[in-house]
Amino acid sequence: MTSRTFEQGTDGRPGAEARPDRRPQAEARCGERTLADLTPSVTAQVVSVSVPGSPAVARRLADLGFTPGTEVRMLRRAPLRDPLIYLVKDYEICLRRAQASCVNVVEADR
Repeated sequence: MTSRTFEQGTDGRPGAEARPDRRPQAEARCGERTLADLTPSVTAQVVSVSVPGSPAVARRLADLGFTPGTEVRMLRRAPLRDPLIYLVKDYEICLRRAQASCVNVVEADR
C-alpha cells in the first residue's frame, strides 16, 4: 500500500504507535505545519501530502491541486471550525479538518 509520500506511521521501534496526522519528528522541517494549522488570510506553500493507509485520499487531494510547490491561501473556516475553505489555483476548495491535516505546508514569504 503506497501513495505519494505515504508514511507507514511507525518509526520501527517496538511499541511505536502510528501518528496519522503528523510526520515523524525526524522528518519535520523547520516551520512546517499542516493546512489545518493555518489561520485565515495566511498563504502557504505545499511541501507534501501524507495520508497513511489511504492512497485514494492522497490522489484526490493531488487532483484538487494540493501538490508540492502549489501556493494555498486559507480563506475562512466554518463557525464550528470544520470544514475549512482554501484558495488553490483560483478555486475555492473546502476540506474537512482531517483532510487538511494531511497536507504539509510552509508559510510563504510575503
